[in-house]
Amino acid sequence: MKLHEYQAKEWLKRFGIRVQDGQAVETVEDAVRAAQHLAETRKTQVWVLKAQIHAGGRGKAGGIQLARSLDEVREKARALLGKVLVTPQTGPEGKRVNILFVAEDAYGANPKQHQEYYVSFLIDREKHQPVLIYSREGGVDIEEIAERTPEKIHKEWIHPALGLQPFQARKAGFQLGLRPPTLRKFEDLLLRLYRAFQAADASLLEINPLLHRADGELIVVDTKMQIDDNALFRQPELASWRDEREEDPTEVEASKHNLSFVRLKGNIGCMVNGAGLAMATMDIIKYYGGEPANFLDVGGRATAETVAVGFRLILKDPGVRAILVNIFGGIVRCDRVARGILQAIQEIGNVRVPVVVRLQGTNAEEARTLIEQSGMQVYYEQELDDAARRVVELAQTQAKSSIHG
Repeated sequence: MKLHEYQAKEWLKRFGIRVQDGQAVETVEDAVRAAQHLAETRKTQVWVLKAQIHAGGRGKAGGIQLARSLDEVREKARALLGKVLVTPQTGPEGKRVNILFVAEDAYGANPKQHQEYYVSFLIDREKHQPVLIYSREGGVDIEEIAERTPEKIHKEWIHPALGLQPFQARKAGFQLGLRPPTLRKFEDLLLRLYRAFQAADASLLEINPLLHRADGELIVVDTKMQIDDNALFRQPELASWRDEREEDPTEVEASKHNLSFVRLKGNIGCMVNGAGLAMATMDIIKYYGGEPANFLDVGGRATAETVAVGFRLILKDPGVRAILVNIFGGIVRCDRVARGILQAIQEIGNVRVPVVVRLQGTNAEEARTLIEQSGMQVYYEQELDDAARRVVELAQTQAKSSIHG
């Protein structure tokens, strides 16, 4: 689960971390009031209006604006709220701006006097441990810097049981060229950031930029934070911060039924039980020239109800031209899954695309008989190779007929 910038900053403040101060608003008048409050409390006369969307690249897309008067705050808030921002991470459809973060200007009159750093903590899935990533080259071009000059990106792996150690934090400070007393401040900041990362069950905490002001102060100017979905049961407060407006509606609906669903760009719907089998299914579809329309894992105990929900989720995508159901009947019997599939198709009533079913495991032969005798537009294949070839051919035929029809 992703947090908005203002939410992540609120979390970091609880650990004594200095962040760019500001307030989240959803109306133009609230934006003006927030700017007035900052003028009184932070003595700022320049404000930063930052669109709150779950995607990077906001600045280059016009989602971060400076305002030098309250009239400008009003004018730019009116322009940003409701705007659809298109960034490299949103795709061409973009994301609508529902929330603005009205913040102080942390740079002041001479921004070139200050230094920007990049700092992040994330989980290294290959090494099974957290890793600290940092660089002197913080700012909006960090992705390009990482690609062009990877030697400027430093990594420090963290023992999961011991956590980030002070000597590791000092080492990072030396690599960034810091000297006392800023070095000590940076060491303390990294240790606090890691505690915040751990306490939230985060999978990512990214600070970009971390501003090193000329007066020696270290300020978190922008931050991204992602919480491990599997840990949300023990993070009820953070779970309540979820903004479903930022998520794909189909993925939100799937999560309510405890299904794992991710929308993709292809035209072959996939319904599979087990994440590994789902990945293998998508791979073999691509091998035979097709493109998966989604990742959908209905879990090890697929029932008629979960299958029906799965079909509805897949069919919400108008681009789907065929569906492949690939279920291994280990915990669940294949004949029960087959009955569930047929029942789901009957209940939905308007499954406009062909369905290819591959069931292996307990009572697979009984399942095959049920499907072949159903009289529905459902094709049974015993082998995954055959099922993948068949669904790709059917999808291509459907796509051609829709073009000429």
